[in-house]
Formats: sequence, structure tokens, C-alpha cells
Amino acid sequence: MKKIGFLTFGHSGGSSNSPVPTGADAVRQMVDLAVAAEESGFDGAWMRVHHFGNSLSTPFPLMAAMAAKTTTLEVGTGVVDLRYENPLYMAEQAGAVDAISSGRLQLGVSRGSPEPARDGQHQFGYDLEPGNTWANETRERIALFRRAIAGEGIAHPMPGGHHSQDQLLPINPISPGLENRIWWGAATIASGLWTGEVGMNLLSSTLLLEDDGRPFHVLQADQLRQYKAVYAASGHTTGGMTAVTRSAFPITTQMDEIYFGRRERGDSVGILDGSVARSGPTYSGSPEEVAEQFMADEAIGEADYVLFALPNQLGVDYNAHVMTEIAKIARELGWKK
Repeated sequence: MKKIGFLTFGHSGGSSNSPVPTGADAVRQMVDLAVAAEESGFDGAWMRVHHFGNSLSTPFPLMAAMAAKTTTLEVGTGVVDLRYENPLYMAEQAGAVDAISSGRLQLGVSRGSPEPARDGQHQFGYDLEPGNTWANETRERIALFRRAIAGEGIAHPMPGGHHSQDQLLPINPISPGLENRIWWGAATIASGLWTGEVGMNLLSSTLLLEDDGRPFHVLQADQLRQYKAVYAASGHTTGGMTAVTRSAFPITTQMDEIYFGRRERGDSVGILDGSVARSGPTYSGSPEEVAEQFMADEAIGEADYVLFALPNQLGVDYNAHVMTEIAKIARELGWKK
């Protein structure tokens, strides 16, 4: 493992006795989780972004707060749904977060996943032109976003102003190096190949839509290897990194046993958007057993960044304990050595 981090939905709600009773609690606790992650030695704190649900939805101010409370921890998203974003406004926000963090932003984006709202994008003011698709629209948006964060001129200056009429105006702030830390969330081998072709990093989805009977980690490792080959041939210098997400819970306390001691260890297979989808197992057991599961996972071996899904709804203290135990195992397997 080269880098490890956590990834969480930031779920909230339920009874008043819940450790995370409201969305505001989830936001505040996300900052606390970031601090705990840095204390455990983790490299990154990443959040899922979903709208119209009991989960985190406003990544940029939250990542700025997380960065301000830490010094080495990378802050990231997995992923921002581009169907809900103005690419230029997002570029300005991303540049500001990267400046506040001194270059620690790892920004994952994609077309987005199924959601609770039937007309969410419309209510945000975004509608498709006739004949267009969200797959095409979001790829156009990320192309504009990437040009903007690279410092390319975007807007025409006002006549008679201080700027040459032959020179387009860039956004501000520009954060050098941010263009190398953009990740595309991909749930198929084809989308992974496109990610390599256009020069972004690959954030492999927690489920893949091309189930062919192979174990999830084998199928995902194949996606990563094919991406790397295409990226190497692309001539780009702004990507090449890969990341995967795993659920893992070393059982070291009675509470661990209660929460995760009886988890099923096999893959899950179902239907999503009309396609057969496969997702990976939850790894649990003694630290030695979890270490063996990590070593047997082909995709973990291929990836540059391994993100561990945290059940934030169990509270900061419990998740800090989980991160500490995962960090111990990762060090035994060569992380940070």
C-alpha cells in the first residue's frame, strides 16, 4: 500500500440517541474524523457527495475546514456529482480549497450515481439539451473544469478595460499542481479506459457494472491494469494514479465483535440501472486475518491509494479506533516503510 485514507457518506439521522442525529452533526464530526485520521497516520480523508439525502452534500467548505485543522492530511471526494455542478464555480472553489490546504486536495468527480430525487438536477437549475445525455454533458463539464484549473483563459474582457481584448481572462485562484490531482469515478472498464485516455487519475467504483463471474477484486484489478496501460500510451502527465475502496474491520474489542464479527465475506451481486453489478466483501476478523485478506486482494496490490469505508454513524471515537487498527495492519504490510 502506497497511501491509505478513509471514505465516508457522512450519514445522519435516526433517533435522538444516535451519535450523529443531524446533518449539522455529520458536518462537524467530519472535521473531527479528519483530525483523528491524521493522528492515526492516514494519508487522506475523503467524503462521498450526495444530494437530497441524509449524507454530506457540500464538500468544498467542509474540505477547507478539514484542511485548516490538519497539516499533512489530504482531503478528497469520492465523488462530486457533476450533474449538479457549474464547472467554473467548482473550479474556483477547488482552487481555494487547494490553496488553503497547500496542495492537499484530491478531487474525485464523475457523472454521479442513482439518487433519491427524480428531478434533482432540474431543481438545481440544470437541464439537458434535447438529444444530449448526462454522460456526455458531464464529460464536457469536466473538460471545461480542467482547462480552468490549469489557468487557461475563459472569459472575454470588457471593452475599454485594463485587459487586452486579445487575451481571455482566467479564473482565480489558480492552484499549481491541482490538475494532477483530479480523479474520475469509473464503474466500468470502458469508463476506466476513457479516464486514462484523457489523463485523469482513476477512482475505481465500489461496484462494477461488468460482472463476469470473477471475484470483485480480480475484476477490479483488471480494470486498473487496463487503465494504466492506456494512460501510459496517452502521453498525458496529469494522471496515472489509481484508488480503490474497501470495507475492513479488525476485530480487537467486544464492540468490534458486536458490530462486525459476523459479516458475510463474499461478494454481493445485484442489478443497478439495468446492469448486473458486483461489489466486494467486507473484510473482518482478527488483525492477522484481515492482513491475509488484504494480501490476497489483487486490486489492493495494484492500487496506489486504498480508501477504507468508515461507518461514521457509529461516532468519531469508534471510527478513530478503527483507523488506528487499520493503520497498524497497513504498517505491518509495508505502508510508510
